[in-house]
Amino acid sequence: MPKRVLTGVVKGNKSDKTVTVTVVRHVVHPKYRKYISVRDTYHAHDPRNLCQAGQTVTIQECPPVSKMKRWEVLYDTTGDVV
Repeated sequence: MPKRVLTGVVKGNKSDKTVTVTVVRHVVHPKYRKYISVRDTYHAHDPRNLCQAGQTVTIQECPPVSKMKRWEVLYDTTGDVV
């Protein structure tokens, strides 16, 4: 099964090697058929501590790194954040 990949905005990077990423997705309300914005917050592993607040990043599912971290920040081949 492929790993899920999400794109969101970094809201915080105060913890060492951890960033908080907010992902916004749009879903249709079942009764009113109106699009609603749903925000989810994920803790992602950032081993290089490169992410800054306000930056748009791509995160991918990974095996559990800690109690809260189940996602990791994707880097490109040059080492920059995707």
